[in-house]
Amino acid sequence: MARKGLGTDAAIGSIVSSKKKKEYRVTNRFQEGKRPLYAIAFNFIDARYHNIFATAGGNRVTIYQCLEGGVISVLQAYVDEDKEESFYTLSWACDVNGSPLLVAGGHNGIIRVLDVANEKVHKSFVGHGDSVNEIRTQALKPSLILSASKDESVRLWNVQTGICILIFAGAGGHRNEVLSVDFHPSELYRIASCGMDNTVKIWSMKEFWTYVEKSFTWTDLPSKFPTKYVQFPVFIAAVHSNYVDCTRWLGNFILSKSVDNEVVLWEPYSKEQSTSDGVVDILQKYPVPDCDIWFIKFSCDFHYNSMAVGNREGKVYVWELQSSPPNLIARLQHAQCKSPIRQTAISHDGSTILCCCDDGSMWRWDVVQ
Repeated sequence: MARKGLGTDAAIGSIVSSKKKKEYRVTNRFQEGKRPLYAIAFNFIDARYHNIFATAGGNRVTIYQCLEGGVISVLQAYVDEDKEESFYTLSWACDVNGSPLLVAGGHNGIIRVLDVANEKVHKSFVGHGDSVNEIRTQALKPSLILSASKDESVRLWNVQTGICILIFAGAGGHRNEVLSVDFHPSELYRIASCGMDNTVKIWSMKEFWTYVEKSFTWTDLPSKFPTKYVQFPVFIAAVHSNYVDCTRWLGNFILSKSVDNEVVLWEPYSKEQSTSDGVVDILQKYPVPDCDIWFIKFSCDFHYNSMAVGNREGKVYVWELQSSPPNLIARLQHAQCKSPIRQTAISHDGSTILCCCDDGSMWRWDVVQ
């Protein structure tokens, strides 16, 4: 059930659109191989590595550095021993000592935690019964990650200790593949997930937080940890009528994308509500033409000033998020970029936009000063 309009929270509605535009130009095209690239992400976890990014596709994860003048430098690559593996997602994390980690998952359901500093596999997490579609890191506690799976569950892991802390599934859980998941930016207890059952579900970890804390001090085998099931979300939103393949928090609002050529910004009308369909305020819609295939993920810059989303025609739409009505900052296109764009990545300051494509190519755009 949806209520139209800008709702009671004036944070978005009170901002007048600046109607500013940005001009970007292609500064690099990199062909990684022939297999599709499904994921690309800058490292927002550690400011020391703000210009480091990684890609995932096939059985390979590659780490790059963005340099001046459009230069892209290959730093290292991890090739999984399973040749049939196809990585769909990756996320930057770190251990309690601040060492950079890269977490990747995909077709075979095993999550690889890569120790970037020492160029080795730190841990492998086995638990999901099917493919892993997305991994996200808790920015406030970057040893915690969430994984969304085809097995209809979301799992919370501690990459430091290798423990599966919580499993979000069961009576009130998703009824089909979970395609995307995200941590709330400031409330440690709150997450959102979405999937092929056309819903976005908001979950609370508050009553299970002692288990999260216990995971950092656990010294026995990870398999002996008392993993808990969270069976009921606190809110279920039916904002879309088809697969929901990407969701991100924007403060207390939520951005979500389906296969209907738009990203929707909305607010849960009641934060603590029964698990029946919740009432939402639809705040704004960001059109993305020719974006009617699933598994296309949008991204935001570090400060959530802008959002970039690709489409099946190889174009990228860049929207200003801190304005109302919506403001299209730029539409990025190149005559040779025609393959579906699976994911974008915006640099910390928004000056560089990357995208990865079905044809194994990666593109870099830089803002024209």
